[in-house]
Amino acid sequence: MSKIVVTGGAGFIGSHLCEALLRTGSKVVALDNFDDFYDPSIKRRNLASALTKDRFVLVEGDIRNQDAIAEVIDETVDAVVHLAARAGVRPSIDQPLLYQDVNVGGTLVLLERCRRFPRCKFIFASSSSVYGNRTKVPFSETDRVDNPISPYAATKRAGELLCHTYHHLFRMDITCLRFFTVYGPRQRPDLAIYKFARLIETGERIPVFGRGGAMRDYTYVDDIVDGVLRAIERCEGYHIYNLGESQPVALTDLIRAIEEALGRKAVIERLPPQPGDVERTYADVTLACRDLGYRPSTDLTIGLEQFISWLRNEQS
Repeated sequence: MSKIVVTGGAGFIGSHLCEALLRTGSKVVALDNFDDFYDPSIKRRNLASALTKDRFVLVEGDIRNQDAIAEVIDETVDAVVHLAARAGVRPSIDQPLLYQDVNVGGTLVLLERCRRFPRCKFIFASSSSVYGNRTKVPFSETDRVDNPISPYAATKRAGELLCHTYHHLFRMDITCLRFFTVYGPRQRPDLAIYKFARLIETGERIPVFGRGGAMRDYTYVDDIVDGVLRAIERCEGYHIYNLGESQPVALTDLIRAIEEALGRKAVIERLPPQPGDVERTYADVTLACRDLGYRPSTDLTIGLEQFISWLRNEQS
């Protein structure tokens, strides 16, 4: 039986991953500090199902706390999936020191602990934001990523570089996964699909920054979790993979799709473009398909229906 540690295990992606790992028969340790970036009670509800399983353990702690990490990661751990991070492009512009402390410092604490145990594989959750405002599409792992345009993006690229350093120095098996705009049930309330759906449902205005032409490669959470599971199984050496749907959607088209899923029309409030936002994301998933057997398969329409069903159930 494998033992997997999931940092940020109570979050959106983390809670789904914990459930998927439990279905494989693994023992799962979720580490989460339940910070107040959004309501911690939401994250506790995310784990309601996992907490009923004997093979699941929840540890409340901070990835920056070396003593806490030492208690969670030992010679019995087969892999660490590092999802915990201070999230969000726009908040990182206001709190860059906090983002550096959590996202870079916390990652370093984990790597330093994991290097003591050669059998422990390390999966690092990176982000499509590392690509910045590239004009060449789709984004490939071989593209240069030297020009991040937000502190959040810079911290994710720094995490990748630290992972490479630890692989080089200590021969750790490490895989970095660049997630592309993940959505689905349990999505964070501050993210666009959740925010738009809630506001449209209540008849309030939705904020649209710029002309609505920005494009995102919206990726359903089940496809992301499948990619992570495959990365755990095949983690050897050092690799970076894009995990996306490879079907970018313009913001205006996303709003129309949400309107159709809700059966309601949106009231749009036009606002100036926001600093730090990239113009588009578009994943080339060739490497992940070849090496991991990754096959994203959830159409946006289906994914939105699943999300709306969950959202309405949450609000009832």
